[in-house]
Parts: sequence; C-alpha cells; structure tokens
Amino acid sequence: MILDKFRLDGKIALVTGGTRGIGLGISRALAEAGAHVIMAATADRPDVVDAFRADGLSAECMTGDLLDSSAPDRLVADCLARHGRLDILVNNAGIADNEDTEHFDDERYRRLMTINLDAVFRCCRAALTPMRKQKSGVIVNIGSMSGFVSNYPQPQAAYNASKAAVHMFTKSLASDYAEENIRVNAIAPGYIATDMTRGGLDDAEMAKAWIDMTPMKRVGEPDDIGGACVYMCSDAARFVTGSVLLVDGGYTSR
Repeated sequence: MILDKFRLDGKIALVTGGTRGIGLGISRALAEAGAHVIMAATADRPDVVDAFRADGLSAECMTGDLLDSSAPDRLVADCLARHGRLDILVNNAGIADNEDTEHFDDERYRRLMTINLDAVFRCCRAALTPMRKQKSGVIVNIGSMSGFVSNYPQPQAAYNASKAAVHMFTKSLASDYAEENIRVNAIAPGYIATDMTRGGLDDAEMAKAWIDMTPMKRVGEPDDIGGACVYMCSDAARFVTGSVLLVDGGYTSR
C-alpha cells in the first residue's frame, strides 16, 4: 500500500530548532508518522515533550546552542549514545534578520551565517559518519523561497544568501553520498505563520505585500512544512535526492 511508505515507525529523528514554529510542526508530523523525535533547542522544553507524550507520541528534548561550534557533534553523539543510530536529521534551526546591507554589521552577519549555514554544515558533517556506518540515512535541510527570489519589501540580502547556500550545499551532499544510501533534500518554505514572521504579519503594509504576492492569498502553517518533511523522510521519496521542494503558496511561480 502506498500509504504504508509514508510511515516512519522505529526511525530516530533529530530536529534542530524542533520545539517551536516550523520545527515544532515538523517534529509533530514525524512523530505522528511513527518516528521517535529528538527536538534540539537552546532550552529544555519538558512542556512540549509532555504534550507529545500525552498524545501517544514518542519524543524527547536535547539542549544545544548552535552558535557553539561544538554543539552539532555533541547532539549527534548524544543521540547515538541514547539510541544507537540516527536515521533522520532535519536541519531546521534558523534566524531571520532584516536590514539594509550598508547597516548590517559583521556581528549580525556572522551570527546569521553561523546559525543558518555553518550549523547546517556541522550537523550534516556529524551525522554522515554514523549514517554511512549504518548504510542508510535521510537529511532534510530547511532552506527558504528566499534562496530563489529576493523578497519584498523587507531588505534581507544576507538571509537570502544564507538560504541559497543551504540549497546548493544540499544538492552537493546529495550527489556526494547517493551511493552510500543517504538521501539529502531541502524544503524551501514561503511565508509561514510563526513567531519569526509575526512582526511582518502584524505590520499591515508588509502583510498585505506578502499575501498579495502569494497566489494562494494566505500564509502557510507549520504543519504544511511538516507534511512535506514526512514525505521527504519516508520511503515514498526513496528515489528523491538533491531536490529543493518549494512550499510557498505559489509565491515563486510568478
């Protein structure tokens, strides 16, 4: 049955930034598909874990600050120590920072790139060795439609560059490790209703521009990305690698 291919029963999944926003939508979707989900976040969230378990879902939380270059290695090592394997890695953690480039100082630039790009590289690097040893694995990197288009009206050249880099990194890893039975894909969300986009959605002028430029005339929800991630992580996508799946309400179709 085709629906059986979407099941993730028994899989161990690590989701960075997994306790809020898009990451929480992904974590819940993977757990509902049968995976045991490890939500990595800067702070412990027992309330989120308890909510999952109350619904009969398998989940736990790990703490790690991805501004710390050692955090990705530690998160993967802790996952292996607890469960003996890592089947799915979702690099979701990210930040947005909107500013005219001439005012975007090095500190802000470095912070954005460290979380949005460097941490993705480091988490993938840490996961690849155990995945090669177990002869299987799936990596999904969360990019953005901003890796394809320049958003309007907010100025965010550095953010857009970070997400475009994630897309190319994804494609390169996919070709490098395809023969190792490791699939690497990305999801590129459009505007999704989360805390990160709340400022823009609360600004009447900006929200109107965002929605007017989205053919579906609305923003998405975190579980829209969660559903796409279940597909990418499952055997339903077993012949899919090196792809960047846009989930943007048609924004980039214009």
